[in-house]
Amino acid sequence: MAMGGLRDWARRVKRDVVALWLAARDPRVPFAAKLVAGLVAAYALSPIDLIPDFIPVLGYLDDVILVPLGILLAVRLVPRALMAEFRAEAERRAARPVSRAGAVAIMLIWVAGAALLLWAFWPARLQ
Repeated sequence: MAMGGLRDWARRVKRDVVALWLAARDPRVPFAAKLVAGLVAAYALSPIDLIPDFIPVLGYLDDVILVPLGILLAVRLVPRALMAEFRAEAERRAARPVSRAGAVAIMLIWVAGAALLLWAFWPARLQ
C-alpha cells in the first residue's frame, strides 16, 4: 500500500470511529449495533490499550487488527442509510469529539477494572 493509500485508510478509520460514536448516541440505531458501535468507539478513542504499545509487535496488534475489525463489525450492524448520514456528519466535524465526561467515564471504567483485578489477585487473598 502506497503512503497516500495508507493516509486515506487512516482518515477513513478516524471518520468511521467518529461516525460510530455518533451512531451509539442515535435513537434510530438498533440496540445491538448501538452497543457494538459504542464499545468500538470508546476503545478506539481511549488512551488506554488492551495491549500496551511498548510491547514489541503485539503492542500495535490492537491498533492495526482489532480496531479495524471492530469497526467493520459495527459498520455492518448499523443500517446503511444511517451510516452514510453519520459518516457525512463525521466528515463535517473533521476532528475527534471532545467530551470530558466521556473521558472521565472511560478512565473510571479502566480504574474500576484494574481495582477489581488487584482485589481478585492480591497476594494476601491467595493464601
